[in-house]
Amino acid sequence: MKDRILTNSTARWKMWALVALLTPSFAQAHVGAGQTSGVLHGLLHPVSGPDHVVAMLAVGLWAAQRGGRSIWIFPLSFVTAMSAGGLMGTAGISVPFVELGIVASVLILGLLVLCAVRLPLVAGSSLAGLFAVFHGHAHGVEMLETVSGLSYAIGFVLATGGLHAGGIGFGLLARQLAAPGLVRYAGGIAAAFGVYLLLF
Repeated sequence: MKDRILTNSTARWKMWALVALLTPSFAQAHVGAGQTSGVLHGLLHPVSGPDHVVAMLAVGLWAAQRGGRSIWIFPLSFVTAMSAGGLMGTAGISVPFVELGIVASVLILGLLVLCAVRLPLVAGSSLAGLFAVFHGHAHGVEMLETVSGLSYAIGFVLATGGLHAGGIGFGLLARQLAAPGLVRYAGGIAAAFGVYLLLF
């Protein structure tokens, strides 16, 4: 009897895992994020989609991995370009391939961290900014017309900065512990998630 219960329990977990893997809304998590009003909803919006979370953490990881001025220039470039993309979204200005751009950001940023790529500062910050436009546009499009754009924008900028800081903190801690492999491992996880989003 006990073995049958354990077998049934295992089967249920496998079923839910399969459902989670096959649910396309997971890959499009920023679609239908719910009500987006005020600072609180702006704070919650970036963290409600794993694609956004992983990309923003990866920017922080990459900045810490490269070191020097990248630690503040990469996140600043991302936040600035994301804000511009958000304004474009709220103004109804179309940006092509937004979903694909978001997925590409997760995959490519993950690969950059995994391979410890050291692009020149201008190229790296420009790439971060390019990806940020897609993320910002998604935020802007999903903001309701009846809410305060400023308070919502403040929220998602703060959330983004917090995620960047988390990635930077992890990267700097790994450096202090003389364990750079931890950062590359995290990049590998991000890249693998990007492949998942691309395929599913």
